[in-house]
Amino acid sequence: MRRAESAGIVLGVLLAVVLPVLLHGPSWSPREVAVDLLLVAAGLALLWWRTAAQVAASLSLGLLLAVLVLGPDVWFPDSALVVLAVASALLGFAWSGRQSVVVGLVGLAYLGVLVALAGPGGVVSLPMFTLPGYAAGTILRRRQDTAEELARRTAELEREQEELEELSVRHERQRIAGELHDVVGHALSVLVIQAAAGQRLVDSEPERAARTLDVIAESARRGTADLERLVELLGGEATPAPDLGLVDDVVAHAVRSGLDVTYRVDADRAAVTDHAAHLVHRVVQEGLTNALRHAPGSPVRIRVAAQAEGGLAVSVENDRSAGVGTLRGSGRGLLGLRERVQAQGGRLRAGPTDSGGWRVEAWLPLVAGALATPRPRA
Repeated sequence: MRRAESAGIVLGVLLAVVLPVLLHGPSWSPREVAVDLLLVAAGLALLWWRTAAQVAASLSLGLLLAVLVLGPDVWFPDSALVVLAVASALLGFAWSGRQSVVVGLVGLAYLGVLVALAGPGGVVSLPMFTLPGYAAGTILRRRQDTAEELARRTAELEREQEELEELSVRHERQRIAGELHDVVGHALSVLVIQAAAGQRLVDSEPERAARTLDVIAESARRGTADLERLVELLGGEATPAPDLGLVDDVVAHAVRSGLDVTYRVDADRAAVTDHAAHLVHRVVQEGLTNALRHAPGSPVRIRVAAQAEGGLAVSVENDRSAGVGTLRGSGRGLLGLRERVQAQGGRLRAGPTDSGGWRVEAWLPLVAGALATPRPRA
């Protein structure tokens, strides 16, 4: 491609300068030879318009100025003015931004010098061969700058879109992992503890062992149902809107599992939104799971209360355990739950109580994503 352009420029110089001079009949006077050579050099300087456009335009126009300075009365072909037109177009194309304004002013001064050197004959012809070419070059440069800017912004938008997609996938994976942890972790904790209790009772108290097996079976069914509901939710299928009835069910199941649970709701159930009800369910489920794992047999107190600020305060607290918990958690449950609560504009914290027990408490907005300034009270 570039070889074809170079060949075209050389051919243009031959047709516009060399051939007319040969047809006119060359004069061997030093000034006329110098003028012809300067015209040829001005045309060939345009060969570097791609790699050094500013240098090529300046050199070509400078050589053309030297032609008029050297011999304003020396004959040269009118077709050589094509070189002036192309060099003027390159002058407008080579600079952009604020520099183009300065270059434009310099170009006007340059044109004035040319007209002054050429005399009355150049008043019309020289502007005709410079101003349109310069305007065309300026328009082409602005179009190219606009295209490059659009390409740059498009690339930036594509990168931002890729980053947002990766972030969305990461958040979705974290959400799925948190939901699976809540569902599977709670169900397995109940199953393991009840199975261990059943092993101890199978010989000494068969009836209690049978009831334990019933609890294990119910826990397995609940875990399966929760997993199916989670799969339907992730698959985009319509599922019933969550409410505080989920909390009632998980508390009732915990009582049947042998936990000493006190549950109190001081809030208008109808005012609790789907998002808030789902988070209340997960907070209570995480608190009960921790109590099962680390403080089996200790009393658990659960309270859901409306706040004057327009949210819900949820608290799950268990006393010190007389025994030692046989299960150990990974700590990811509370971490994932805190992230989900914060994503909805709430606050969550967990830690030991003064009496040696453990408390999980949260403040949840009734509007999903609301900015929550209140914090859980100690």
